[in-house]
Amino acid sequence: MNKIFALLLFTLLFSCTDNTVMEAYDKIQKPGEVTIKGFSKPDVLQLRFNGVPVSINGNTSYTNQIETELDFVLDKGEANKLAIYNHETGSEIAKYNITYDNIDDYKTLYFFNLPGIFLQTYVEKPQVNFGKVGFEFIFPNLGEYSGTSLKEVKGILKRENGTVLAEFESIGKDRFTEVKIYNSFSASAPVFLELYKPGTTEPYAGTGLIQVKLKQHTGANLIVLQEKPENGTWVVRGDIDVSEYL
Repeated sequence: MNKIFALLLFTLLFSCTDNTVMEAYDKIQKPGEVTIKGFSKPDVLQLRFNGVPVSINGNTSYTNQIETELDFVLDKGEANKLAIYNHETGSEIAKYNITYDNIDDYKTLYFFNLPGIFLQTYVEKPQVNFGKVGFEFIFPNLGEYSGTSLKEVKGILKRENGTVLAEFESIGKDRFTEVKIYNSFSASAPVFLELYKPGTTEPYAGTGLIQVKLKQHTGANLIVLQEKPENGTWVVRGDIDVSEYL
């Protein structure tokens, strides 16, 4: 009788173990790979993958160029969290939930972190010949204060006397425009960017002219446009020039 009971118990345990193993093998998986290309100055950052700090060249906090590659296994139905933190304050700057189904959206992850601005885009300083001035624009918080639902605007860059220097048909939230280049005419004179609805000469929000006063310098100017509240209304500023950090 004891032998029969022992045999039944062994069979039951083996069956449970076998089912557990089969469940593990039944998981649908595939390899995941994320290439990270970022930049931060002056803040020191830390990347965390599923809560664990990512080591880059033996360091778990980093500044300036931040480049690495993550290799891992993706289980269908489960999410992997990649987050970017300010290492000194501990505050979370950005997070990405990477899954079996959306991994293709994160094959390469770009970011550019500066005081007061975090860009999730690739940034490269364009080649501009001596004696020339080049401008590129990005508008990451378009609509935050103006309330517009537009994803992009048109820009016309002018001298103070109204002479048109360049036109930008599409200034959007996610990536810099192509560079537009003109001959340098003054090292100190400002230029003005007027912003319109795409394909029109109507202000992209409201009724008044939307004009941004900009400094210029020879070479590349990579300007981050920002809507900001000011004196009970909103304005657009272009105070951040990413080229100064490259």
